[in-house]
Order: sequence, then C-alpha cells, then structure tokens
Amino acid sequence: MRYDAAMPRELIVPAIIMSLAFVFYTTGVWSERFQRDLRWRHIALFWTGLACDGFATSMMSRLVAAGENPGIVHSVTGFSAFWMMALHAAWATWVLLRGGREARSRFHRFSFVVWLVWLVPYFGGMIAGIARGANG
Repeated sequence: MRYDAAMPRELIVPAIIMSLAFVFYTTGVWSERFQRDLRWRHIALFWTGLACDGFATSMMSRLVAAGENPGIVHSVTGFSAFWMMALHAAWATWVLLRGGREARSRFHRFSFVVWLVWLVPYFGGMIAGIARGANG
C-alpha cells in the first residue's frame, strides 16, 4: 500500500518551522499578557518566532519561484503580519531598554493586536494548503 501525502514534500519543513513560529510567538504574547509585564524571556520568544517565520517564508518563496501561487490575500496579509511582528519585537526590546511604565502599558495593548493579525496568514495558509491537498 502506497501513501501519498497531501502536502508537497517541499512544503513540509517550512510548515513545521512556521508552526514553531506560532508556538514561540503565541507563548510570548500570552505569557506577557498573563504576567501583565514585559520581560526579556518574552522578547526572546518574539524574536525567535519572527526568525522562524522569516526562515519558513524564505523556504516557501522557493515554491513561488517554481510556480506555486499562494494568492494575493495570503501574500499581502503574510507580508503585513511579518513586518508587524518585526516592529513588535523591536518595540518590545526598546521598551525594556529605554521605556517607562507608560510605554509598557501601551506595548501590552499592541502585543495582542499584532498576534491576532499574525493569525490571519498563519491559519489562512494552513486552510489553503489543506484545500489544495484535498483538490489535488
């Protein structure tokens, strides 16, 4: 009996790495939210999530170069979410290095919004991949 995976092999590793981005980033955002204070471990999780996202995206861009089309909505939301994550991680670093209590308060509200925006391309890509596998 032969098993044909619905997901192309070239997409398996980037999908795993993007899922690691989800784990790191989600852990950082919710940990910061529950503790109600920004700490260095949160910043490490934000930057690690961003690095995983960037690495997985660069791997997936090879598929686009080979003719895969992720769609304009996924491309735009993914690009926007990545840069929001980068701004989020940089701002978190600045807040701990130079910011006061007010900056921490503003950051805390922004953190959750960025995470919600990031979920759109993450789950959108997952759903598109599942649909492509079912049709293909």
